[in-house]
Formats: sequence, C-alpha cells, structure tokens
Amino acid sequence: MKSTTAVLLARRPQHTFVAEDLALGEIELPELTAGHALVRNQYMSLDPSTRGRMDPGEKQYTTNFAIGGPLDGSAIGVVVESASDLLPVGATVRHRMGWREYAVVDDVAATVCDVSVASATHWLSSLGQTGFTAYAGLFPVGKLQAGEVVLVSGAGGAVGSMAGQFARLSGAGQVIGSAGGADKCRWLLDDCGFNAVINYRESDFAAELPLAAPDGVDLFFDNVGGWQMAAAFQNMKIHGRVSMCGAISNFGTVAQPSTAVMIEMILRRITVQGFIVRDYEALRPEFEATVGGWLASGELVDRSTVFEGIANAASGLAGLLSGANAGKALVRLSD
Repeated sequence: MKSTTAVLLARRPQHTFVAEDLALGEIELPELTAGHALVRNQYMSLDPSTRGRMDPGEKQYTTNFAIGGPLDGSAIGVVVESASDLLPVGATVRHRMGWREYAVVDDVAATVCDVSVASATHWLSSLGQTGFTAYAGLFPVGKLQAGEVVLVSGAGGAVGSMAGQFARLSGAGQVIGSAGGADKCRWLLDDCGFNAVINYRESDFAAELPLAAPDGVDLFFDNVGGWQMAAAFQNMKIHGRVSMCGAISNFGTVAQPSTAVMIEMILRRITVQGFIVRDYEALRPEFEATVGGWLASGELVDRSTVFEGIANAASGLAGLLSGANAGKALVRLSD
C-alpha cells in the first residue's frame, strides 16, 4: 500500500468552522521501517482542539495544520503489517495519526490497548485522552475535595461528561453542569448522576447558576469560556478554584464578555489554572486503574456519538463544534 485516503485542510476557517474547510484527498504512506507498523484505523476522535490548529501561527504545545496537508489526532486501529516487536500484527493500538484510513505509526508513539478490558471506543473516550483530561483537570489541577460544589461547563460533551461523573464518584457534594438542549440535560441528570443541569440554550445561565449553587461554587471545570465563564466567576466561593480546560466559545460568532469580570478573581481570591494534559503523563497508570475500575463496575457512563466513514468526518467536526454530539464524538473508519 502506497497511499491512503485522508482529511486535508482545504482552507483556513473564517472564524466559524464549516465542513467545506476540509476536503478528502490521498496522501503517501511512508515505507515501513524498523520500529514502525501499518495500522488500519477503526475509529478516530473528534476534538475541539482540532479547530484551534486550523488557524495560522503556532500553539505553545502543538503544531498547526498546513493548508493542503492532512489533519491528525487520536485514533485506534489494528496492526496489519509490522516491523516492530512492540506492535505485533493483530494488536489494537492507540496513536496520534487519525484523520486517515491507514497510518504508519512509530512504536514509541503508540500504545497497545487491551480490548478484553474495555472496547476500542472506550480507549479513545473514558480511558483515553478525553478521560485523562477530565482526571487531570479535577485532581492535580483542580484539587477536588470530597463534599465540594463542582460546576462543569460543556457537561454534555466528552470531557465535560467525564469530569462531572469523576467528581460525583470521588465524593463531590454537588455536581452542576451546563449543556445545550433538553435531551442532553436529561441524560446528564438521569444517567450520569449530575445533581443539576442548566440548559444554556433555553434559559439564562447567569440567572440560573446562583439558584443551583446558592452558597457558591468551590471548583469550576471550564470547557467553554465566554459568558458562562463570566457568570461562574461571579458565583465562586471565596478561595474557589477554576480549572481552565477549553474555551470553545472563542470560535463562535457571539461577542465575548468584557475582561472587567476578572476583578472577581481578586475580590473572591480565586485561583485560576490552565492546563495541558500531557504535563500529567506520570499519572496515567493511576488514572487508568481508577477509571477502569469505575467503567468495569458500571458506575461510569461512557456514551459516544459515532459518525460513519471518513467522508463524514468534516460534518462530524462541525456538529461537535456546534454542540450536536452527546458524550464522545467519534468517526468509525472500518470494522
């Protein structure tokens, strides 16, 4: 095999991403050399961070995509040819060469996943970077303590739904989420065990939050930024903490709030910390043991929205960025 179908960056988005910003194309596969394996990808992850990498310039922790070049991201698949003792033929491996049907992966950047312990989709979701992000944001960053009031924005998405459940399973006194749409809110309440969920599309988040948390919020896990972040700052407890995971509202068309709200950080003595999950890699064994236990016991709900085929990857990403998914968003690339 000399080439594979991949998703390419056709043009840089004009603020709001649309599926036409991407295109399908063929890319050459490198020769299989020692320490590498050819993988048939089964699932690839759709992630909000992909949108940020479509902009010009460079990020502090990763590289942006080039126009005409392929996208990349988390994926899982089966080894079909190997020149690595660490990646035997038939093994299921997770790696960073998604957005393509086949990939040649380096054994130092791929992880063999035991699909007898958890399904391939779980290894991209609750046991993958999604769950690990939620874990890092709650514990080493957010310093969650039992009995605390936890607020999670974007709770209906992949990281948010995990963060809320991890908080509940770790003894939080109250878990409040924000989500768009009645169906997501009901799922979070009925299946994921949130104590309260604010439907930001149909109600005034700033007015509803103090009703849900009359004594204030101890820990705010933010995936959204914007107006929800501003409202949360105004409802934090003294010495509350904010774990800054994402700011998906930056890529919408709604005007953002004034930075004047940051005075609340001073008045309430709030600790705000941004984080990149790769900084906490040493915690991965602890994370996998803890979350794997919750998953095996049935205490943790891991839901995915699956888009079929690489041709639907672009529309799937557009749906993710508009909040159309519930839980983890994935693209099925093969059986």
